[in-house]
Amino acid sequence: MAHPRMAAGALFFDAGGRVLMVEPTYKDYWDIPGGYVETGESPLQAASREVQEELGITPKLGRLLAVDWAPNAAEGDKVLYLFDGGQLDPETVEGIRPQAEELKGIRFVAPSEVADRTIPRLARRILAAIEARAENAPVYLEHGQAPSPAAA
Repeated sequence: MAHPRMAAGALFFDAGGRVLMVEPTYKDYWDIPGGYVETGESPLQAASREVQEELGITPKLGRLLAVDWAPNAAEGDKVLYLFDGGQLDPETVEGIRPQAEELKGIRFVAPSEVADRTIPRLARRILAAIEARAENAPVYLEHGQAPSPAAA
């Protein structure tokens, strides 16, 4: 039986449709708010907890946008969940207080710039989730991509 690690994150947007990305202190690429699911915690609870810990805000997270199966030979299989954090109002954005131990900074990024800021599999996942949000339907991914019909 597989025992994948699970992680969950949230996509937040500004009025211009840009997505909020964070610059972790422990990675050499930009990410989204989120982290690993703890024992006894649901993916949605984990995403909410991580947002509060990393950004100091507690917006209500919405629907599931994407589930991504991401096997990794070195780290083991992962199942990654992305939830819709919606559009943040200016007051909430001003209230963001990045956790200094984990984050160097935050920035709203145009979807067209996501791939320039992060690793390819995460960029694919973020862009697929943005598309799923627009289509109002969650998406299943493998390595950030819809699986080919032959793989099903």
